[in-house]
Amino acid sequence: MNILDHLKQNILLLDGGMGTLLQKAGLQPGEQPETWNLTHPDVVTQLQQAYFDAGSNVVAANTFGANTLKFAKEDLFAVIKAAVANARKAAQHSVSAQPKWVALDIGPTGKLLKPYGDLAFEDAVEIFSKTVRCGVRAGADLILIETMNDSLETKAAVLAAKENSDLPVFVSNAYGSDGKLLTGASPAAMVAMLEGLGADAVGVNCSLGPKALADVVSQYLQYASVPVLFKPNAGLPREVDGETSYDVPPTEFADDVSLQVKKGVRIAGGCCGTTPAYIRALAERLQGAAPAPITEKNRTVVSSYTHAVEIGGAPVLIGERINPTGKKRLKQALKENDLGYLLDEGLRQQNLGADILDVNVGLPEIDEPDMLTRTVLALQEVLDLPLQIDTSDPVAMAAALRCYNGKAMVNSVNGKDESMRAVFPLVKKYGGVVVALTLDENGIPGSADGRVAIAKRIVSTAAAYGIAKKDLVFDPLCMAVSAAPEAARVTLEALSRIRQELGCKTVLGVSNVSYGLPRREVLNAAFFTLALGGGLSAAIMNPDSAEMMKSFYAFRALTCQDENFADYIAYAERLSEPTAAAASLSGKTAAEVTLTLSAAIVKGRKKDAAVIAKALLNSLPPLQIVTDEIIPALDRVGVAYEKQKVYLPQLLMSAEAAKCAFEAIKEKASQTPQAVRGCVVIATVRGDIHDIGKNIVKLLLENYGFRVFDLGKDVAPEAVAAAVAKYHAPLCGLSALMTTTVPAMRETVALLKERAPFCRTVVGGAVLNEEYARKIGADHYSPDAMDTVRYAVKCLDGDPAEGGT
Repeated sequence: MNILDHLKQNILLLDGGMGTLLQKAGLQPGEQPETWNLTHPDVVTQLQQAYFDAGSNVVAANTFGANTLKFAKEDLFAVIKAAVANARKAAQHSVSAQPKWVALDIGPTGKLLKPYGDLAFEDAVEIFSKTVRCGVRAGADLILIETMNDSLETKAAVLAAKENSDLPVFVSNAYGSDGKLLTGASPAAMVAMLEGLGADAVGVNCSLGPKALADVVSQYLQYASVPVLFKPNAGLPREVDGETSYDVPPTEFADDVSLQVKKGVRIAGGCCGTTPAYIRALAERLQGAAPAPITEKNRTVVSSYTHAVEIGGAPVLIGERINPTGKKRLKQALKENDLGYLLDEGLRQQNLGADILDVNVGLPEIDEPDMLTRTVLALQEVLDLPLQIDTSDPVAMAAALRCYNGKAMVNSVNGKDESMRAVFPLVKKYGGVVVALTLDENGIPGSADGRVAIAKRIVSTAAAYGIAKKDLVFDPLCMAVSAAPEAARVTLEALSRIRQELGCKTVLGVSNVSYGLPRREVLNAAFFTLALGGGLSAAIMNPDSAEMMKSFYAFRALTCQDENFADYIAYAERLSEPTAAAASLSGKTAAEVTLTLSAAIVKGRKKDAAVIAKALLNSLPPLQIVTDEIIPALDRVGVAYEKQKVYLPQLLMSAEAAKCAFEAIKEKASQTPQAVRGCVVIATVRGDIHDIGKNIVKLLLENYGFRVFDLGKDVAPEAVAAAVAKYHAPLCGLSALMTTTVPAMRETVALLKERAPFCRTVVGGAVLNEEYARKIGADHYSPDAMDTVRYAVKCLDGDPAEGGT
């Protein structure tokens, strides 16, 4: 039976944890769990059969970390082939009668993708592709991509699965206690992106227990039109009599997960700390339970790497300023490869209230695919608004959509067969909300009837490509009233009918209406208000237009779309400030405003930070630049991060900008401003090959002036103790992501206490908490990188770095 057909009428049970079971069976610290597929196949099969016997429909092959970063190509296939064969054997020998499938299990690489890390996106796609191809050859029934904590890496894995197989693809992400991924994505953003990429099921696993993840699951059920998956941990780890255990027992786990199944979860299982006993308890609790229906949510949603923007509720503003049409300075910037100018325009529009940014770099004399891709990547480094990919070049559109981190708006398609053949396959592959223009081979119809007819044809053709009506936003094309006095009336009629007759969302480039007439902003604002009253969903406009923004905020206030008039009052207060009003009316671009070093660091502007730092050396000593500009800027971003006002990508980009400033100062000054504080040794403990968290800590510590000795990953306790002794480091940071490697952390802490009593230890990682850290003897537990920096500042300020070179 096909698993997707089975899912339509049934609840699907997954398996539970594997790493802790292998460890109890004898897996040694530092040993790769996947190698046991070859060296201990009977043990692996026995554990997997226990899950099938307990009631699992799907058991994941022991391939979570099987990729070319850990195994040579030939070894990789041997490991995956054996893993699938072991799980298949477990299914065949199981005494249970329920349908059974074997999943190729794909976990994260353990590396951060560029620009925050050193792994290129296409390299990540290729790493996952090799694993997928091996899994297909080995005979897996489906692909389970799980425990992903970065949206872009998740996209790389899904693309690899889709481009190299026809297997069903289930995707599950690991959320923190703040309800976000490590790099900031919300559940709504992930659902939008993953459904756009064609995932067959989406969901949540790892990180926390079922109660702690209930709100995240609720958001998935609110947004997802595909089956939702839930695979939580057995609560949080703790140490009992020297053994790692979890605080949610099987019966409580089953109660909590079955409650989410009643609310709509269709696929359920367990992650870290769960065993066959947990799955058996869950199977018993769900016996005879009817699955809740999976409903089409019909939400029109675009997303960035942090959040989703829904089109169809309150009107959405799409900033139009990154478009060379009629903009001499922008054209110059594009010709001169001045991405800084484009970033300034993007940041300015974000500050003025734009929800989405239009990005159009089309000029005949430039390489549009290259420039559009680089612009999209650069904008996503410094701001988190969803982008509208605006191009008539299918090659440029494909390149930009491939690298885009989220679900983009796509501008545009029209009723011409050629246009739909070029655009719809790209949207089907990469996802997106398409701006659909009501024109065809005969041009723009002069009547509302003609435009509605084109819209209906676009809807029908899109459906043939598998693109839902919810992912189409229609532009009924407003023409200049100076040339056609009836233009505004026809556009408004078409807009209203498209909303009513087709049930589709609408968008307009509002300012076209006034072309050729004086005081255009007056007409634009009035037409904008009329269109909003007619149900306009989104407007492509200049957020720096005072008249347009007045209309926008007033309309929302008068139509009960602004709770307690909060946005209107805030906007009115800004208008009452003379400096703000003058700036708004002056038309001065962000590029014309002087950027300070602190501001460049806060905004993550790496090149600007380097240039400004060099210039400051002409008037300030290096150490003063560090203490007065760089450190306060990092502190500002750090506080915002701790208050969850910015997320990891912004924190990392600010750190990179600070790093560029440091490097510029080092090049031009004889005095090195770094290492003004103490030194820190950091390492990922023995047996653990993940170093994302450690690398983030290193970057931030260095930019706060600490000297960091990074020992890498999978580091033995003796090596850590030796390094601490060599450098006489007053602080050592230890990281562990895998449950199986926590004993190695305990051993390392104990050895440091014995051989280097002068050294404090700070520990962190997904499998730790404050209580557990205290039990293994650590001096401090850090939930995130910024907390590690705060602890280092508290402990080491004034302690000179001793030893080392």
